[in-house]
Amino acid sequence: MVQAALADGTAHRHSVFEVFTRRLPEGRRYGVLAGTGRVLEALESFRFDDTTLAWLEREQVVDARTVAFLADYRFTGSITGYAEGEIYVPHSPVLTVEGTFAEAVLLETLVLSILNHDSAIAAAASRMTSAAVDRPCLEMGSRRTHEHAAVAAARAAVIAGFTGTSNLEAGRVYGLPTIGTAAHAFTLLHDDEESAFAGQVASQGVGTTLLVDTYDVARGVERAVAAAGTDLGAVRLDSGDLGGLAVDVRRQLDALGATRTKIVVTSDLDEHAIAGLASAPVDSYGVGTQLVVGSGAPTCGMVYKLVAREDASGTLRPVAKASASKSSVGGRKSAARRTDGEGRATAEVVVTGSADAVDAWGRVPDGHGEHGGPDVEGELRALQVPLVVDGSVESRWTGPSGVHLASARHARSRDELPRGARRLSAGEPAIPTELVDLD
Repeated sequence: MVQAALADGTAHRHSVFEVFTRRLPEGRRYGVLAGTGRVLEALESFRFDDTTLAWLEREQVVDARTVAFLADYRFTGSITGYAEGEIYVPHSPVLTVEGTFAEAVLLETLVLSILNHDSAIAAAASRMTSAAVDRPCLEMGSRRTHEHAAVAAARAAVIAGFTGTSNLEAGRVYGLPTIGTAAHAFTLLHDDEESAFAGQVASQGVGTTLLVDTYDVARGVERAVAAAGTDLGAVRLDSGDLGGLAVDVRRQLDALGATRTKIVVTSDLDEHAIAGLASAPVDSYGVGTQLVVGSGAPTCGMVYKLVAREDASGTLRPVAKASASKSSVGGRKSAARRTDGEGRATAEVVVTGSADAVDAWGRVPDGHGEHGGPDVEGELRALQVPLVVDGSVESRWTGPSGVHLASARHARSRDELPRGARRLSAGEPAIPTELVDLD
């Protein structure tokens, strides 16, 4: 596309691309935007080096003119979007990329590959932490996904409320709290369970978590307390009827005087299993496989569509795809969330129209500017923030600080949802999307 646009003179037309979903994955009531900070980090280093350019030319992927364009490629446009961690629904304009056609279209795969993965993980994580209520969820999925995806998944999980990760690289890069326990292999290495527990406690201290189901759970608990004393940090259950075992183990720990020793459960948990353990004396959940595969929804169906472009006269015109079941709404958009008197979200208000009208509406907190606006009741909270301005990345959204901001934003945004929106059963999106044309 870039090669053809360079050849016919349209490559440098001002263009607006938008990222959104047409629908949520089946059974989901809301989505969670995650990966924005990673997009911005990747954008800063998105370059075509000499080796890459030589390969593109040698393999005749593009012509010499396009190679020359790519050699100097730098994104100089602007990006706005929902703050990372924000809840979204169908047609929410979660990211808007504005620049020349050539420089903006090149970002499509970069943007979508990150946002589709990370947002899917965050949505699953949000359902899990919601089901867990105030019990911590711990990310343990690195062995069930690609090595780089594991780092991204840990980051997305923490944004959606997980309190720690077993992935040390994610901890190093993004400042995430790191956690972990010994595996069955450590117990099996030793001649008996007593020796294994004694070795772990000697190395890690009495606050460690001992895995007690390698052999017999009741005997394991007895040996764990004998090794660490009544100040043992926690025991982990990784198999069997977790709810029933937790009841038995809690009773046994209390009888042994280890009343403050916590119970951690693992073993292919998902949001439904976590909800099913709500009445069990469980203190925290370790989640792996189902988290890193999106708990049944490994992607969230985000698309990257051209919604406006400059015409031959230099006027910015809205454009839209009209294909059956894949139509889009043209024009650059502004979005806000409407809330009622209790601060509960009632609708996603997405407006389009002339650039001046959209800009004016977006600057007015209640949505009523000189160009008019939708007839609304209740408060409107603006959803879009600047992420890249004239090619310069807003660094507050990247790195460890970006994760902290995103995590806080998610907690506030999810708390804003109407009652019943966090149920795990299938249903309509948590709030409706209202599309309003200001022209």
